[in-house]
Amino acid sequence: MQSFTDARSDDTPDEIWLVEHPPVFTLGQAGKPEHVLAAADIPVIKVDRGGQVTYHGPGQLVAYPLLDLRRLGIGVRDYVHRIEQSVIEVLGDWNIIGQRRAGAPGVYVGDAKIMALGIRVRRGCTFHGLAFNIAMDLAPYQRINPCGFQGLRMTSMLDLGGPSTLDDVKPALVGALARHFGLDVASAPPPEFAESPVEP
Repeated sequence: MQSFTDARSDDTPDEIWLVEHPPVFTLGQAGKPEHVLAAADIPVIKVDRGGQVTYHGPGQLVAYPLLDLRRLGIGVRDYVHRIEQSVIEVLGDWNIIGQRRAGAPGVYVGDAKIMALGIRVRRGCTFHGLAFNIAMDLAPYQRINPCGFQGLRMTSMLDLGGPSTLDDVKPALVGALARHFGLDVASAPPPEFAESPVEP
């Protein structure tokens, strides 16, 4: 994401990367280590996004919109709003009522959070993104204060009667994001990454 953002020009097409991470806690730039209560066997990685600590793992759909906000004529606040609205609409496809919460970015169903948001904007271009709980083991969230909130309850689409696979949700999420950002969608192969050197 960093390399793509640093290398892109005014003509670089926008991209949305969809990934599923192995179990990992990520701590944002302003993240406080004390919000990691008991990482145990799950690694904690410091990352250059906004926000506090969150969990990524199998069964969670992570989307990284790599967008040129200047070209789209969108400010950061509007960008966040459009991502939240996209997820709210996807939830609605399965008759799940999602909502925003003042002062706490993301999407909630009742008193539980279902989508976390952590972004970074560099030279008007976005990276990092959203983590949408589809059908995952939520137990690791008990080892942290999710997004810096003690006792914040997490939920997933499956727990709310929604789909059981990421493949069910991917087209709906990409479609909603494309509508809200005025993007034409075309599939592309995953980017190739240089392998990191392995420490002996």
